[in-house]
Amino acid sequence: MKHKLDKTVEISAWIVMSILLMIFVPKNRIREAHVSFLFKQTITWLFGLLVVEKGLISYPNRLFFKKANKSSFTFEYFVYPALCSLFNLHYPEKRNKIYKFCYYTLYSASITVFEAIAIKYTNLIRYKKWSWYWSFITMWFTFYLSRLYHRWVFKLKQENENE
Repeated sequence: MKHKLDKTVEISAWIVMSILLMIFVPKNRIREAHVSFLFKQTITWLFGLLVVEKGLISYPNRLFFKKANKSSFTFEYFVYPALCSLFNLHYPEKRNKIYKFCYYTLYSASITVFEAIAIKYTNLIRYKKWSWYWSFITMWFTFYLSRLYHRWVFKLKQENENE
């Protein structure tokens, strides 16, 4: 029964994220979304494999690439990068620092809460030598890195357009 729930959760994540991307990524900003998505995939590939290979987290039940990789393809390569795209596209650039800090915290906390629920009710993820606060910290940090990269790339783009 739990295995069926795992499949349902994983397939639902793909469907929900696909719908969110179609709704919240404007056509004129698809390129921006792709840059954020690919950069976050690079980061999560590195951190995700490191954490799994060091035995800190395991993903016992995976729908995709079970023999190729020990990390969760759905989370590391689609859901998290897709959320990062939305994070960067809708970042409150003109708000104050407290609001921006809360924006980072809200995104990181939301993912951490869903992860904690998945740990409790599914067999999609297991903490071995890890805790929810490490997930929160690493997500916050990777959102910050992706924001720095996004600003850098699109600042360069704006400078090139002005020439």
